[in-house]
Formats: sequence, structure tokens, C-alpha cells
Amino acid sequence: MALKSTIFKAELQVSDLDRNHFATHALTIARHPSETDERMMVRVLAFALNADDALEFGRGLSSEGEADLVKKDLTGAIELWIDVGLPDEREVRKAAGRSREVKVYLYGGRSAAQWWGQNEAALARLRNVSVIEIPASVSGAITSLAERNMRIDCTIQDSQMWLAANDETLHFQPVVLKAPG
Repeated sequence: MALKSTIFKAELQVSDLDRNHFATHALTIARHPSETDERMMVRVLAFALNADDALEFGRGLSSEGEADLVKKDLTGAIELWIDVGLPDEREVRKAAGRSREVKVYLYGGRSAAQWWGQNEAALARLRNVSVIEIPASVSGAITSLAERNMRIDCTIQDSQMWLAANDETLHFQPVVLKAPG
């Protein structure tokens, strides 16, 4: 018998001064049995950095070839494809052909740096791909915020991010390794 996903609920309040987006998002997050709290929370962080009413969680680890987060326009065309972790370079290339914009959020410290070293040249040719690294200290710290019912306040200003939950506040700046273009 297969294990079922664990359901997490999050009330994510986003104040993104850089994009002029202010909203509260009620999120339902299915954490695959093989997914860690760290990876799930990086997905939430990626949602906060790209918050939009049309942004949705994909099926993630349970379905290969699917985005962790996806934003589609009214015609069903993929506007934004987001992968979290260390995706296969071929999958990123495929996603770049299927969507207007692709963002990869790396985490994991040394393994993320190693992944970037191996894939930087191949991804440099893809004009619609961004690669953003979440510092290892942050991806580890946000794990402590994971609860079955969460309330997280997120403020983004001048490319810096503040996350507040459970009387804790984390401040950091995601590291842009590759910008589109």
C-alpha cells in the first residue's frame, strides 16, 4: 500500500514592495512521503517570491516532468514554471521550451553549488531561465517554521526577504545565479 501525502495548510501574507503585490494566500500543500520539510518550505518560499492569484502548486515529486509551481494564463499556456531543488538539466531545458519563463530555486549548500557548476554552461543558453539559490542557512532555518497549520508573513523589498512566523523572523537575500536574457 502506497503512503499518502501529508496535507499542510498555510496562510501566507505577502507584502512584495518590489512587484507591488499585497495579498493573503490560503495555501494547501501536499507533502509527498519522500519530501522533506526543508524542500516543502522552499516551495512555500518560492511561492512567496512569485506570489500571484494564478500561481498553483504542481504535483511535485509524485509526477516527473511537472513543475513544483506553475502559473498559467487564461488560455492554459504556461507563463511561469518553477522547479525547486536540483532538477535534471534536460528537464529544465524541456520546461524552457514549454513556458514563457522558468525559475529554478536551488538549496542545499555544497550540493547546490556543485549542481550549478555542472549545469551553468548549458543553462546559460536558455534566455527564459533564472536560477536562484536559497542560502543553506535559510533553507535549514525555515524548516523550523513547518507546521500542519501555519501562518507566515512575508515582506519583500529591494530583493531582500523577511519571513515571520512563530515569533521568529528570518531575513535574507536570495542569490540570483542566472537572470533571464
